[in-house]
Order: sequence, then C-alpha cells, then structure tokens
Amino acid sequence: MPLRDVPTVHAVTDAGILAAPGFLDRARQVLRALGPRGAVHLRGHGMAGRDLWLLADSLAPFQAESGGWVIVNDRVDVAASTRATGAQLGQRSLLVGDARHIGPSLRLGVSVHSIDEAAAAAAADWWLAGHIFATPSHPGEPGRGLAFVGALAGRGVPVIAIGGVTPASVGPLRDAGAHGVAAIRGIWGAPDPSRAAMEYL
Repeated sequence: MPLRDVPTVHAVTDAGILAAPGFLDRARQVLRALGPRGAVHLRGHGMAGRDLWLLADSLAPFQAESGGWVIVNDRVDVAASTRATGAQLGQRSLLVGDARHIGPSLRLGVSVHSIDEAAAAAAADWWLAGHIFATPSHPGEPGRGLAFVGALAGRGVPVIAIGGVTPASVGPLRDAGAHGVAAIRGIWGAPDPSRAAMEYL
C-alpha cells in the first residue's frame, strides 16, 4: 500500500469514550474534519461484541462521505461484517495473515512496542508504535522516544506514533520518520474533538 494512502491522524477511543452519550455524532464530526487524512479507531476492550458491532455499523457508512477510515480494534469479524476500512491488531490478536483470511479487503495495522514485534508484523499496512512519550495510560513507564520511531522508519511500513502525543510533538515525530500520529485524550478529552483533531494536522 502506498504510504500516502494511510491516514496521518488516528483518533483512538476506549470503552469509556465509546459509551459516552453523543459519541457517534462526535466521531462523525472528527471524520468530517479530517477527511481522508483521518481515522477513528473503535477500541472497546471488554465491550460486548454486539455493542461494538452496532457502533461500527452506524459509523462505517459515513466513510464514503468523509473519506476517512473507520478502524475496529482487535475484532476483525466486526470490521469485516460492517465494511469498516480496517482493523487494528494487538500482540494478542490474530496474526496479519490469519486476519486477511477473515477480511481480505481490510487494511490491517499492528500495535508494536519493539523492533522484534515490528519485524514479525512486516505484512501490516501500518504499525501503531508506542508508547513514545510518558502517558497516564502507562504510569511510571518512560516512553520509548523518538529514537524508537527512527528505528522503525524506512522499513516500508508507515509508522503511526502513539503515547503522550500532542500537536506540539507532531513536527519532531515527523522529522524522526513517523508517517502519522494517534491520540486518545488529546482528541476525545477536548471540548471540541473535531477542532482538537485538526490541531494535529
């Protein structure tokens, strides 16, 4: 896949964000604001498969209007059955090759935390690499830093940096070789998530 096809700003959710009132409206606004440069990740660890499917099924048709991507984390079956653009695989998810059997048309990303994990996922369409900077999601754990991004860059797979990423850090991350960035609180924790997402561009 050409690098340019992978969105550069990924708005990643969690179960709390997905369950919040008005989430679908906010997600549509984020996709509309970012257009083809943006993706919304539906990440609902612990959420019932039916509930995640309903969210994806409601949001996926909006991809054609906005040009953005809807990505379902871990649940390749949900992504494929709702015509989401892609799925994000973790280290405990299906392997990329197995996931492609379930959803042959899906774009597949893999979350990586080391060079070895990235090498094992060389068939991915992008790597979600983290965590790069210190973040409350990983208390007491230092970030892997810009050097980690640099070590992954140039290997033919777009690197999407996650973990403590702010709009101010986008420039240094791009200079280090990142194709794009991902954020959770930096977007969904803002009063206007669509405006916050645009700040990352």
